[in-house]
Amino acid sequence: MSTTASLRRTLTGRVAAGAVLLVSVATTTQAPAGDADVLAATIAAAGDSRFRIDATVAHSDTGWDHYADRWDVLTEDGTLLGSRTLHHPHETEQPFTRSLTIEIPADILRVVIRAGDSVHGDAGGQTVTIVVPHDN
Repeated sequence: MSTTASLRRTLTGRVAAGAVLLVSVATTTQAPAGDADVLAATIAAAGDSRFRIDATVAHSDTGWDHYADRWDVLTEDGTLLGSRTLHHPHETEQPFTRSLTIEIPADILRVVIRAGDSVHGDAGGQTVTIVVPHDN
């Protein structure tokens, strides 16, 4: 066998092996989306017991069948104070930040920010607790 034929055979084998590897990598990175996580949250007084909350959410949105569809503001005992509905998937914008302005009673000192998705609901994701800056 000539040197050229041997080299061509070696390169063909390596290209084929590389193609198999690329297919394998593409398949393993297509993991199903998990729970929606709140990565960070900030709060600012807006007057009259109202507060603007900005929440940064991360979720491996895979389209309309599985995406982060809301985030909630809760008291520490789990009472829902407000919810921000997310009306579409954010497949190409991860993580993303959205805001919500709600009234928070003066006796609520901390709130929990929790995200949910269209498959798992509000179970299991990372939450963030923030101190409410009342003017007391």
